[in-house]
Amino acid sequence: MKTKRTPLRSSPKTGAGAENRPEKAGERPRFKMGAARGPARDAAREPAARQDAGDLPPTEVVEKPKRQRLGPQSGRANRGTVGRNGKLLLESKPERLQKVLAQAGIGSRREMEEWIAAGRITVNGVLAHLGQSIVPTDKVKIGGRLVNVRFTTTKTPRVVMYHKPEGEIVSRDDPDGRPSVFAALPRIRGGRWIAVGRLDFNTSGLLLFTTSGELANKLMHPSSELVREYAVRVLGDLTLEAQKQLLDGIELEDGPANFASLTDGGGEGANHWYRVTIFEGRNREVRRMFEAVGVTVSRLIRVRYGPFNLPPQLKRGWVRELAETDVKALLRELEKSINPPPMPPESA
Repeated sequence: MKTKRTPLRSSPKTGAGAENRPEKAGERPRFKMGAARGPARDAAREPAARQDAGDLPPTEVVEKPKRQRLGPQSGRANRGTVGRNGKLLLESKPERLQKVLAQAGIGSRREMEEWIAAGRITVNGVLAHLGQSIVPTDKVKIGGRLVNVRFTTTKTPRVVMYHKPEGEIVSRDDPDGRPSVFAALPRIRGGRWIAVGRLDFNTSGLLLFTTSGELANKLMHPSSELVREYAVRVLGDLTLEAQKQLLDGIELEDGPANFASLTDGGGEGANHWYRVTIFEGRNREVRRMFEAVGVTVSRLIRVRYGPFNLPPQLKRGWVRELAETDVKALLRELEKSINPPPMPPESA
């Protein structure tokens, strides 16, 4: 049986004269496996020959030159006095503590002010106080843990849309151990996700999250005038008189409330759908308004928050992150709505 030769298998022919066998015309020269060829073979043999001749001591080891690291050094230890924004730390402008923490995604400015007043935050080992300013060299701790403060005010915050299913709570800490919406969000380093508003345990639909507490405040602040739209399924008949009351305004325990719009969404039997819009986000406000006119809400879905619509492709429990260009456009629109340009003087 003829043995099939492979490039890694040595010639089966061995014995005297095998290496000196004359080569046939057109046949490639044969080399011994592992042997160096040409000048490389001579160079490999030279150190051994020199050692045999006594030129090199047997114990001498020729060390290879250390590999040099190319490119600029990175890391906090190698930046010296240069901050993350490229400016010298000594020249960096001090910023308010609550603003820096909000930019880092720790929480909103109001929350940070409450934490400072409660004595939860220290700066360089000393309890922080309201109105305090810090620089990048200061060490800020919350509850004894060092936090990574950021002075990169030009960094675009991250924003995600989440299709919240029923049966999840918008909180990180729940005594009853119910599922949390934060478990479905992507993990981030050096910050945390902040919920833009809330949805109660039995409400589903669009929920926004951002890494910037300042952006979250703008999205929730009444001055932004961002509309919330809900699809509501009710049990029973909503009379024309009840619809008028919901549009004109009704009195709740925490003050008056009204829908900006109310449209019929159709339905059969005892269940009927409506579309409502509102400019507030009080706790269970939509449900309480329908209950005030004697109608029970059997299902509630938020389908829009400001310029964000719940995408049909975004299934329950799924997350979609906005592109950086979309976030920048959102910031520009919010800036215009909160700080509108001055009106030109009227001509006489």
